[in-house]
Amino acid sequence: MIVGVLPNKIATYTSQQFGDDPHVNCSQLKEGNAVKSSEKTAEPNNESLPRLARTMDRTRPTTEMPLTSQDKATDQIGSGEHKVPVSSLMPEDDNSEEDLYRGEDEIQEERNAKDSFFPGSQAVLSSKDQYSVEDPVELLTYSQREWRGNTAKSVLIRKGYEKISSEFDQLRRVRGDNYCALRATLFQLLSQSNQLPAWIADHDISLWPKELTSERDLVDQWTFPFENRSSARGALEQLGHYLKLLKKRWQEAVEARAPRGREALCKVVFQGGEEEYGLLEALKFLMLWTAVELHRASERGDGVPEFCWLLFARDSSRCPRTLLTNHLRHVGFSGGLEQVEMFLLGYSLQQTIQVYRLYKADTEEFITYYPDDHKSDWPHLCLLTEDDRHYNVPVPRTQKVVPKLNSSGKPSWRLPSGSTPMHGHPSKTGQALK
Repeated sequence: MIVGVLPNKIATYTSQQFGDDPHVNCSQLKEGNAVKSSEKTAEPNNESLPRLARTMDRTRPTTEMPLTSQDKATDQIGSGEHKVPVSSLMPEDDNSEEDLYRGEDEIQEERNAKDSFFPGSQAVLSSKDQYSVEDPVELLTYSQREWRGNTAKSVLIRKGYEKISSEFDQLRRVRGDNYCALRATLFQLLSQSNQLPAWIADHDISLWPKELTSERDLVDQWTFPFENRSSARGALEQLGHYLKLLKKRWQEAVEARAPRGREALCKVVFQGGEEEYGLLEALKFLMLWTAVELHRASERGDGVPEFCWLLFARDSSRCPRTLLTNHLRHVGFSGGLEQVEMFLLGYSLQQTIQVYRLYKADTEEFITYYPDDHKSDWPHLCLLTEDDRHYNVPVPRTQKVVPKLNSSGKPSWRLPSGSTPMHGHPSKTGQALK
């Protein structure tokens, strides 16, 4: 089991009896292999709660000036004719801290309304925008071009870019749909990993969807951002397939070693096709799996990471079942990951997601770790954000990839073995969804 191999040196927190939501039966969680901890459950450290909650504040800084028309013109993703406003890609207020306090019914009603306007087909990429993670661009040049104004916001964001320019000199822009946090994390996972973690190397994770008996009815209804009308396989089989493929791709990345080989692998994966979105859904399932194990551990009185207190304290996610129905199932469709869910993502992968939050360049929260209790013993995956909604990938100075050019002056990559789509001929892998 994924959390059966989690280290015991996790930050302990109070034994909260989560799952008492009167609207959903959250207590029907069967015992299984769960988090084991040799530490005694500690009382909550009330002094740390405001700090953690403040870290997960998804709103703009209180000292920030309102956006001017000049800022709105530059608060965009892309360049030239393909540039689109961030606001058109992100649902308004969907990631607000208000979700911590709103009722489950209110959130569900809003989610359903948005889902009707954001069907899975929104994830389809056009042929000319095939790659969902772009080639690197020069970091400071990008900063000056995108934030060229002299308003308080522009100056602050440019300052953030300047602060990281000693460590990173290039930037990869990530497609700005509601999968961007998962996509950026998966890209860094495949481009940075040097070793396959024990939790995935020693287990057949493709069997986990069938083993998750407590949420079996919900997993059976798992929604994918693509349709396979010709397939008779259900959600469990599809999830198992993509979990198996995730392990395969991760292993290929580890074995590639050289940056050029990993770059070629990423070119295969991040084409906006069925494989890419299937892998992103696999990450969402791993988050659900870990949430179930952590919830069981908490109910037994075992020590759990402190972010669990906030994760399961929300009225809309008092237990794994409501976390799935009210949050995870909407990620990629009508909303992105909230910050408390970034903690869960990092914990699920046993990777420390290190995020440079450029709009907090003048605060102690400029660099945030998800989670923050394994910084010394888990690998780091670096991301950057200008607003805690959209995430891009910074490229370290020592990791430049200079592709060879073909006769047309375009990068020529030596691709790894063909992908293994669940349906159709392998030659169709990576084609844009239709």
